[in-house]
Amino acid sequence: MSAPLDLLLVNPGGQQRIYQGLAGSLAAKEPPIWAGLLATYCRRRGHSVQILDANALDLDPAAAAQAVAALQPRLCAVVVYGHNPNASTFAMPGAGAVCTAIDALCPEQPVLLLGGHVAALPERTLREEAVDFVAGGEGAVTLDELLQALAAGGQRSDLQRVRGLWWWDGDRPVANAAAPLITDLPGQMPGMAWDLLEPHRYRAHNWHCFGRPERSPYAALYTTLGCPFTCTFCCIQAPFKAGEAAAGLDATRNSYRRFAPADVLAQMTMLVQQHGITNFKIADELFLLHRDHVAAICDGLRALGADLNLWAYARVDTCRDAALLAKMRQAGVRWLALGIESANERVRGDVDKGYRPEAIARSVDLVRGAGIHVMGNYIFGLPEDDLATMRQTLDFAKQLNTEFANFFAAMAYPGSQLYREALQRGWPLPAGWDGYSQHSKSCLPLPTRHVDGPTVLAFRDAAFQEYFRNKAYRSHAERTFGPGIQGELDRMLGHDLPRDHAAPQVVLEPAPKALVPV
Repeated sequence: MSAPLDLLLVNPGGQQRIYQGLAGSLAAKEPPIWAGLLATYCRRRGHSVQILDANALDLDPAAAAQAVAALQPRLCAVVVYGHNPNASTFAMPGAGAVCTAIDALCPEQPVLLLGGHVAALPERTLREEAVDFVAGGEGAVTLDELLQALAAGGQRSDLQRVRGLWWWDGDRPVANAAAPLITDLPGQMPGMAWDLLEPHRYRAHNWHCFGRPERSPYAALYTTLGCPFTCTFCCIQAPFKAGEAAAGLDATRNSYRRFAPADVLAQMTMLVQQHGITNFKIADELFLLHRDHVAAICDGLRALGADLNLWAYARVDTCRDAALLAKMRQAGVRWLALGIESANERVRGDVDKGYRPEAIARSVDLVRGAGIHVMGNYIFGLPEDDLATMRQTLDFAKQLNTEFANFFAAMAYPGSQLYREALQRGWPLPAGWDGYSQHSKSCLPLPTRHVDGPTVLAFRDAAFQEYFRNKAYRSHAERTFGPGIQGELDRMLGHDLPRDHAAPQVVLEPAPKALVPV
């Protein structure tokens, strides 16, 4: 008879509700990075761990609950970290449905929720979801100490000692002292527990594999945690802020921790050699920052001699080292996603992104000059946006004509400064967490100081169609990726996104001449 399981980490599903028709084949199916990291940490603390990836297995909430009931772990932790920081919020409906199903099937099963959204709104999450516990930070220390408390009997005196825990003391929600961040990543959480995952079940984004034959198998991992910058629309630090002071870090600055390059390379080497993976996402909020860190990883990847297809995030102002960009390309970095956000300086300055259009163009040219494709990320509906400035951004995107582009509508994600401002000002927010997904039927962007949210959403959807139907883009894509790309683009554009809140019609008038970027 096998020993009882200490911890079951559950990655919830719910992709259809988040992405509508895009979930079937176009959207990525990413490995649950945080579940893999937390599994490593808890194993090193002596706990037995399994991961149930309901998303990869296409399990509905009832089936996921049945799997939990069959395993009967001492603790079930539903992990709602997402593909990116924002995804944690719109993963909440799927996570909540799994928790409700577990509670209905096996009400005695202890369940904890953790993740970025949960850490941003811990008390609200504890009150609203069918769970016993909530983690108010990144989760690692809380999981370990809660497992110890449950093993000791789970009495009130045991639970009080669990750092980072929110729990019920009778009918009163209780918040314990904050749990410290993990600062010794090489010693305590050096990488993901890949042996608990099945890489062949994961799938890269469609654009990531333009011109390549296969999107699976696929892997994603972190080389850093957090971000030192303070963009007002970003919620990356939500799970980290409470633990910064507890770990002895300067809580007035955003924490930014780096994994050891040797540990990153060990994971990637294993994935290449044992699983045949060539498609990778470096999921760091900002990979291209510390030259020595990036160079060490790239030198190791180049030595592998594999035909890698990596993508990573960068800022416009970190893409200025041509030699480093060349090294990245030699290592297999084929895409960099740049946060361009807006072409209008007033709009960008209002959210702490103050670089000028010509600086953006220079960085794009440097990246392309190294042979790396550019994914341009743009946001419509930032607080100072109006129809003219959003048109300016679209025209600038078409002028840059990057190999792919993402168009987002501004959202006040819990944990961001923009969310706090939205509450203070009484701006309308989505009625449910799925309304924070860019692609959901219930999506409701923020209003700006000049236009309402439904107008922003209609503009975003029309801009997406205009960009990818543009002859200049289609010609560039075919030259870059081959003639087969035309069918892929048509398939992408053929997915209709029904919307509950989009304005009936937005005419994309040309931007006023004074606003057209040079």
